[in-house]
Amino acid sequence: MTEQDIRTAVQRRPGPGRDAIRMPGADRSGARTSGRRRLVRTALLAIALLPLAGAVWIGVTGLFARRELLAAQRDLDALRHSVAAGSASGRAAAPARIAEQAVRSAALHAARARRLTTGPVWYSAAELPFLGDPVRTVRGAAYAADRLAGDVLPPLTGVLPPSAPHGSGGGMSEALAALRQHGPEIARAADVVAEVRSDVRGLPRFTWLPAADRARAGLQRQLDRLAPVMDDASLAARVLPPMLGTQGQRRYFLAFQNLAEARGTGGLPGAFAVLRADRGRLSFERFGNNTEMETATPDIDLGAEFSTRYAGSDPIHTWPNSNMSPHFPYAARIWAAAWRKHTGERVDGAIAVDPVTLSRLLRVTGPARMADGTELSADNVVDLTERTSYAKYDDVARRKAFFVDAARAAAGRLMEALDDTRRLPALLVAVNDVQRDGRLKVWSAHAAEQRLLESRPYSGTLPNTPGPFAGLVVNNAAGGKLDYYLDRSLTWEAGACSGGGRTVTVTMALANRAPSSGLPEYVTIRADSPPYRTRPGDNRLRVSYYAGVGATLVDATLDGRRALLAPGLERGHSVFTKDLELPAGSRRTLVLHLLEPHADGTPTLLRQSLVRPLRTTIRPGGACRA
Repeated sequence: MTEQDIRTAVQRRPGPGRDAIRMPGADRSGARTSGRRRLVRTALLAIALLPLAGAVWIGVTGLFARRELLAAQRDLDALRHSVAAGSASGRAAAPARIAEQAVRSAALHAARARRLTTGPVWYSAAELPFLGDPVRTVRGAAYAADRLAGDVLPPLTGVLPPSAPHGSGGGMSEALAALRQHGPEIARAADVVAEVRSDVRGLPRFTWLPAADRARAGLQRQLDRLAPVMDDASLAARVLPPMLGTQGQRRYFLAFQNLAEARGTGGLPGAFAVLRADRGRLSFERFGNNTEMETATPDIDLGAEFSTRYAGSDPIHTWPNSNMSPHFPYAARIWAAAWRKHTGERVDGAIAVDPVTLSRLLRVTGPARMADGTELSADNVVDLTERTSYAKYDDVARRKAFFVDAARAAAGRLMEALDDTRRLPALLVAVNDVQRDGRLKVWSAHAAEQRLLESRPYSGTLPNTPGPFAGLVVNNAAGGKLDYYLDRSLTWEAGACSGGGRTVTVTMALANRAPSSGLPEYVTIRADSPPYRTRPGDNRLRVSYYAGVGATLVDATLDGRRALLAPGLERGHSVFTKDLELPAGSRRTLVLHLLEPHADGTPTLLRQSLVRPLRTTIRPGGACRA
């Protein structure tokens, strides 16, 4: 071999060709290396695609869960519309069997939605900072729907009475029996609603997914409406059976308030009735009007604070002033004591309703027919009793008799509906609506029952606990019937923290929409005989603002000018009162600047129910630092 051949041989390298030099085991080693590389690439690719796969899984299962939740919502909407549809036409309002089927279907859909939003992928995604917030919201919503449909609704449908042929039968008696039977379950259901409400409040409010935020907000609103209803149902299961005579006959003084002449609890106590309850069977013993009660002089002591607050008005011995205080138990105790003084009979409690209440109930029961042939319907009862009747009857006695006849006719129609298993569910919904608006008020003379009732809006109790509070209360001081035309608004605005409290500005506007001519003299009468000149339609009001416990008045203006208000105290609340002339067609604005020691958060509102609802605007502030 030449030297050139040796150099050439050294430079040649093994290659894929036939001249390559193959080492023993080289093929197996290369294959293993290549396999490991492919495995690593595959693993890296899988790891890279894992979040995408998880996102796809969440998206797909989320869509399925949404479909199930919408199906559950449709079931419940159909049930709610059916319950609310009980009407005078006699159409059944969701018999128990149909209600149970709807609830069962809703529970099945909600359970599927919850299962679809559980598992490792959903749990892991929900734990991600920021990105996982809407996932948490969706999981929480599905969990809430499952608990509500499975643990809350079944006990409620168990209370619905079975539908009898033609709706006949003891609807209320059967409902009371079911209420007693399912009472513990209803109490547990109320606890579940409170827990779910708290859980939903803990979900993220603002995420990067607006649809999730809207769903959470909508669910929160529904729970905010449902929670007090469940509290009412739980309380009703405890107190309603004995109050309606399951443990012995009960009797109640029922006052029909005339909202055309404002009083603290609503309106002047006009017509009245005595209601008897015996094992769920309700009937009226008698009807009367305020003239009969004006001679009663009850012996009752409501305390030094009450006497001081209403000195000069004498609510205890002056029947038209008996409910000047917005604290309904005061009026109820006066009425019960007056009835005993008048007849020697005890009553077990007192109830107050108004024409708006009758309108809501007549919407369910259908129109009533008065003795003179007048039809009393949901659409005309307020106008007929609060305005038209004053033009129709010049004679006071005939007009008062008309009011009693109207009360009797509406009450008779109500008694029929209470025994009708088709209309009873819708009637109970209507009763719940009016009590939530503060138009139905109930007081029990039995101390244990009254302690339970005091926490609910229908007790008409003025709370005596610290906390932000706002209440505009008017009492008619002219003696006419012009409050049918009264508009009211209240704006509560928190200011800066100062000296261990907070400044609060309250703006109250009152407008007299009464026409300046054409009204009957009895409506425009000025029984107060003012020393100044007035025109028909001019009104006079005693305007009181109820502030929080311990609040002080810094300054006040009336229509932009400095004003003096009389300070007072009622059940711990600071009260500031102004005697106000309100001419026909006028609008007056009263502004108070207060210092409130307990004004963090949204105030509790005292709503005085008149013909026209109070318009409110609340602007709360943040918490004051200690």
